[in-house]
Amino acid sequence: MGQLILIALATFVSEDLTCIATGGLIASGMLGFLPGVLACVAGIFFGDLLLYFAGRLLGRPIVRWKPLRKILSEQKLDLASNWLAERGASVVILSRFTPGLRLPTYVAAGVLRTRFWTFSLYFLLAAALWTPLLVGGSAVLGRSLPHLAYAGPALFLAAVAACRLRISWQTRRQVLGWVRRRARWEFWPPWLAYLPVAPYILFLAIRHRSLTLFTVANPGIPSGGFVGDSKSAILSHLSPVPEFTVLHEPLSADARFRAVREFLSVHGLSYPIVLKPDVGERGTGVVIAKRDGDVAAYFRTSIGDTIVQRYVAGLEFGVFYYRYPHESRGCILSITDKHFPSVTGDGGSTIRDLVLRDERACCLAGMYFGRLKRHAEDVPDRGEVVPLAELGSHCRGAVFLDGGHLQTEALSSAVDAIASNFPGFYFGRFDVRASSLVDFQAGRFEILELNGVSAEATHIYDPSVGILEAYRVLFSQWRIAFEIGAHNQRAEWKPMPLLDLVDLVRFRGKPSRPTSVAGHLAPARMGARAE
Repeated sequence: MGQLILIALATFVSEDLTCIATGGLIASGMLGFLPGVLACVAGIFFGDLLLYFAGRLLGRPIVRWKPLRKILSEQKLDLASNWLAERGASVVILSRFTPGLRLPTYVAAGVLRTRFWTFSLYFLLAAALWTPLLVGGSAVLGRSLPHLAYAGPALFLAAVAACRLRISWQTRRQVLGWVRRRARWEFWPPWLAYLPVAPYILFLAIRHRSLTLFTVANPGIPSGGFVGDSKSAILSHLSPVPEFTVLHEPLSADARFRAVREFLSVHGLSYPIVLKPDVGERGTGVVIAKRDGDVAAYFRTSIGDTIVQRYVAGLEFGVFYYRYPHESRGCILSITDKHFPSVTGDGGSTIRDLVLRDERACCLAGMYFGRLKRHAEDVPDRGEVVPLAELGSHCRGAVFLDGGHLQTEALSSAVDAIASNFPGFYFGRFDVRASSLVDFQAGRFEILELNGVSAEATHIYDPSVGILEAYRVLFSQWRIAFEIGAHNQRAEWKPMPLLDLVDLVRFRGKPSRPTSVAGHLAPARMGARAE
């Protein structure tokens, strides 16, 4: 018992060395694994509580206390406080595994007067995760190296602790980005983000007595634009749009390349141009081709019909619009101001380091590095701007901000006029580009594409928008989609049969029973009148 108390007290001096030495005792057979781990956890947990209470009792002046002055600065405390206020549990757990973060984080928890019992649980969980790994790893290595277990467990563990302290800055930043990507809901995969939305859609379906009522929210688009719709068919109903053509699948790669060259010649265009699948979602398969080689490379791997479209420079926005069929004017539900992230060279850092140094870019470092490939190690000149994303897709690295304040009467009128000229369209998001903010607010822009009933009011991905507000918006837009579908159903538009919709989802626009689906594509390419 005395040995266990000594271990617990020793953690106040050095947690790492104590855990390593305990592992050495376990390896030598002088101590059981469970008692050793519990003693270390108890000491570490009690020490964490002391840090918490020190911050709570002394407040911010604690940074001026001489014993802590060298290891706890005002800047570190500010950083920990801000991070802790945003993320809570994930920060506590990460700080346990990251050198230099634990002390300021746990003190900051006290300074901020966070809920004691909640954070006590976080401290205990972090200690329970970290301690068995270090103690157990030391015990395993101690058994494989007996002379270390008996002759120098403290020296052995000191070496391990030193290795931990030497974890590279790049690795720590990548770990930080990994944690943030999982903590921030804007980066969650769709299947996870939509878990709370699915039951609400089911509730709406029960209320309206139709599982697929939303497919007639836009009778002029197959499945209402839920999945598998042709972007080119939709663009043919819109204006103004950049010049485009469609290259169909039977064409060989060489024939497609020649068709692109002909498209450029006919319209008097030069590179860059946009290549994208005619049926696709979330920016998948979209490329900005800047030379012949990019076009040739694209067609070597692409499948399905491809849209070739004039590239439009300028600012990009997403405008979510809806109109009830019995009303003469519609509403703008959401405006998304899309930004394309970049890093600026300092003349000495690699692009990799610049990305990892950026508080948001580090969350998507893997994506950016995959795109940059070997150029990630380039050192840009001071002031040189290196773009990290060129496409207005959140999944491809763009930053989405809430642009609701940009709405004007001129913009609303322009969008309303465009939408009213598309027969059978009532609900969806226009992705547009304008040469300036003034032009956008005046309604002068070009439409890149229009997404139907499965579109999102993408301003919810603004980092400042909380998850509860995001779900409020998602619930609202699905409610509106069902309400519009109900209006159209009363006008004798027939929702798509459930099995046909399942086929579309399974085959992403290539139904296994085309005859059945085709029966619902007239007279406006979707949603047949009930007979």
